[in-house]
Amino acid sequence: MKKYVLLVLVALVVALSAVQSFQINAMKNEISSLKSGAVSSGAVSSGGVNMQGWTENEKMMYEHHGTLPARIQSGQQQNQMVGGC
Repeated sequence: MKKYVLLVLVALVVALSAVQSFQINAMKNEISSLKSGAVSSGAVSSGGVNMQGWTENEKMMYEHHGTLPARIQSGQQQNQMVGGC
């Protein structure tokens, strides 16, 4: 009886591994397609912020902290952060 239970459990683990490998592959494909679309458009995928002409440091500060570059903020209030810390 223990042998059959063990075989069933091993079969379940193998089946679950196979299903999850397909799910991970699908997620990788989706992420890579989103990255290629965002890079080619020059904007954040859903936010519509045009980052052309920004330095790498300005892009990092916006992506990680939600702060806009100082030259863009000149006409806006200083406390407007997009999802900032």
